[in-house]
Amino acid sequence: MRAKTVGRWLPGFLALAVIWGNSFFFIKIAVGALHPLQVSFGRMAIGAAVLLAALAVSRRPLPRDPRLWGHFFVASVVLTTLPFTLFAYGEQYVSSVVAAIWNATTPLCTLAFTLALRAERATAGRVSGLGLGFAGVMVVLGVWQPMDGGQLGGSLACFGAALCYGVGGAYMGRFITGRRPEPAVVLAAGQLLAGTVQLAVVTLAAGVPLADLDAPAGVWWSLAALGGLGTGVAYLLMYWVQRRIGVTTTSTVTYLLPVVAAASGVLLLGEGISWNQPVGAVVILVAIALTQGVLTRRRAAAPAA
Repeated sequence: MRAKTVGRWLPGFLALAVIWGNSFFFIKIAVGALHPLQVSFGRMAIGAAVLLAALAVSRRPLPRDPRLWGHFFVASVVLTTLPFTLFAYGEQYVSSVVAAIWNATTPLCTLAFTLALRAERATAGRVSGLGLGFAGVMVVLGVWQPMDGGQLGGSLACFGAALCYGVGGAYMGRFITGRRPEPAVVLAAGQLLAGTVQLAVVTLAAGVPLADLDAPAGVWWSLAALGGLGTGVAYLLMYWVQRRIGVTTTSTVTYLLPVVAAASGVLLLGEGISWNQPVGAVVILVAIALTQGVLTRRRAAAPAA
C-alpha cells in the first residue's frame, strides 16, 4: 500500500483508536462521582445529540419504518443500554486498563454468537481462535489467584459487556445493517436515540436522577468527552474510515485500544498492571487475528512477496 494512500486514512484510524482507547479513562473518572446509570445515560444522550446534529447538517431524516425502530430498541438493549452500564459498574472495582482488555474480547464474542446463529461457517481457524481467546480471558482474570468479590464482580461485569456487544453485533448484522438501505449514520443515530429513551426510563425507575448537578467540573468534562467523542464522533469517524479502507481493516483498531487505555490509565490515573493482564491481552489479540484469518493470510502472502 503506497504511503500516499495510507496517509489518507491513517490519521483518522489512529484518531479512532485514541478516542475509543481513552473512553475507559473517561468512564473511570466519571464513575468516581456519578452512579453507573448516570454515566451510561449521560454518554448516550450526548452521543445521540451529536449524531442528530450530524443528521441535521447533512439533511438526512430519521427512519420512519416502525419495524426498524423495533429492531433499534432490541439492539440498543445489548449494544448500548446494558454494556454501557456494565462497564460503568465494573470500573468501580477494576482499572480502566482491565476494562479495555475485556472490551478487546468483543470480536471473539461476536464470532461465537454468529457461529451459534450459523451466520458464518465454523472453520478450524475460527474455532481454534475462539478456544485460544477464552484461554486468554482466563489469564487476564487470573483464575489461579484469589480475588475479592468486588474485583471478580467488576471483571465479570466488563466481560458481560463484551458478551452484550457480541450478541448486538450479530443481531445488527442479521436484522439491521445487512438489510437496510439507510446510511450508517442514520442507523447509528436511531439506535442511540432508542437507547437514550431506554436508559432514561430505567434510570428513573431505579430511583436515580438523570444527572447530578453537584458533581465536580472534571466529571462533567469527562462525561462530555465520553459521550461527544467516544460515543458520537467515534461513530462518524468509524464510518469515514470504513469508506476508505473497508470494514475488515477498520476492525483491526481493536488491537490498539488496550495499548491506548494502558498508556492513559498508567500515566494519568496511576493504575498498576499485573503481569497476567498484558500477557492475557496479547493472547486474546493473537486469537482475534487467528479468527479473522490475519495470520494465515500473511503466511500465504510471504512466498509471493
